[in-house]
Amino acid sequence: MKPDVGVVMQGFFGTLIGDVAPHLSAEYSMGHVGIMGLMLHMTGELHDRAADIRLAENSEMRALFSHAAALVEDEALKQRLTSAAETLDASLRISVLEANNAELAALLIELQTHVEGSQASWAAGLEARIWDYLVATMERRELPFPSFG
Repeated sequence: MKPDVGVVMQGFFGTLIGDVAPHLSAEYSMGHVGIMGLMLHMTGELHDRAADIRLAENSEMRALFSHAAALVEDEALKQRLTSAAETLDASLRISVLEANNAELAALLIELQTHVEGSQASWAAGLEARIWDYLVATMERRELPFPSFG
């Protein structure tokens, strides 16, 4: 047997909502089972998208850093941006992708802080590009809700 996490989680969700919750007499217990089922549904979906999301985000941040390195005047920041832009994800394990994502995101915060404090002619355009990335990230990580009908 090769269990598919998404299928397993969807099955648990369906069982909790369709079979277990209706047989509970306490509203409190029904609410808990409903929340657990919903979380199983979301977890299954997010598990399926986890690597794709992180690969996309890491790639987009690296491209943003490559672009920003050509603009910023701060030599230390420029060097960190250039170095980060040249990194690669050495594994598709979620833990590795997430660690890389966290490192890149920390540099993005530093870059955004630098850009927001800059009066350079390029700053507004780079800040807009950073915000576009952040909005895309939020949309990619939006929690999926099940369809009940």
